[in-house]
Amino acid sequence: MKNDQNNSVKDYFKTSDKSNYAGDHIIVDFWGASHLDDLVRMERAFKEAVEVSGATLLHIHLHSFSSTGGISGVAVLAESHISVHTWPEKSYAAFDIFMCGNADAKLTVPIFERIFSPKEKKITSLKRGEIPYIST
Repeated sequence: MKNDQNNSVKDYFKTSDKSNYAGDHIIVDFWGASHLDDLVRMERAFKEAVEVSGATLLHIHLHSFSSTGGISGVAVLAESHISVHTWPEKSYAAFDIFMCGNADAKLTVPIFERIFSPKEKKITSLKRGEIPYIST
């Protein structure tokens, strides 16, 4: 991909043997997790996850709900985002990790596991914006 000045522009689509796609999208559910009301810990987890994945952090915004202590937030990345919603009263957290380019979304999951210590987890992986491979 080129821009108007003929300089290289980074293409953030990923390529596999069978397709090109926008990025990896990982949905993570944690049950029996701890520290889900700790904003400092959540921000540290986001920053560590961004670093280990090779992504570029643009901005983090986290909000704590006074009624439950739950946290909702997002890390906006050059390569997409990481978001979270927590229900500390139920020991449940929902993470959403979407990354394109060379960033590796899979590397973030062990960070969140180590920091929030879930007893149970469910991980769902998707390829977003997949362009099917067509053989000739």
